[in-house]
Amino acid sequence: MKYLLFCIIGLISAASAFANPAKEQEIRTILEERDNQIKELLGPEGTEYTDEQREKLRSIVNDMMDYREMAKYALADKFDELDREEQDEFVDLFSRIIRDHSLQQLDIYRAEVIYEDITVDGDDAKVTTTAIHNNNRIPVLYRMLNRDGEWVITDMSIDHAWTAESYRRSFQNIIRRRGYDALIDNLRRRAEQA
Repeated sequence: MKYLLFCIIGLISAASAFANPAKEQEIRTILEERDNQIKELLGPEGTEYTDEQREKLRSIVNDMMDYREMAKYALADKFDELDREEQDEFVDLFSRIIRDHSLQQLDIYRAEVIYEDITVDGDDAKVTTTAIHNNNRIPVLYRMLNRDGEWVITDMSIDHAWTAESYRRSFQNIIRRRGYDALIDNLRRRAEQA
């Protein structure tokens, strides 16, 4: 019995050692402010958007994303094999595609967001939220990194589909079957359409 009590106290102590309420609150505030800016700009459902509003939305939605980190994860070992110019081109194409995709379904940004959990471990954080839209509960998770004092999103999951992980599977499949040149050509074409 004493051993069980000792283990429970140890687990509670270990968990509280990783808790960082100030950083958790900082992350929550940043994400809430971002959500509020988006909702204010979106207006009520059915609102038409000017090109200027779409650009503002694109900026607000995507400015917290660390596309280099996402691209590096999505490309896996191949990223380090590229020279800096090739890496930069890949990151640019990859980010343009994701930025365009982020504005295709604007209604999701009108959802009520419930912050379920924010876990901070040093400079890494994981945020678990639920977006409620049209009576649907959609899990939305963020992986974040504190880079030079600023929290950035390195991956996100909507309804159990991680962005960088999904691209990684797709990119690795293309590289394995047709090579990196086929992948970059495909991304160039997709980015032109964005």
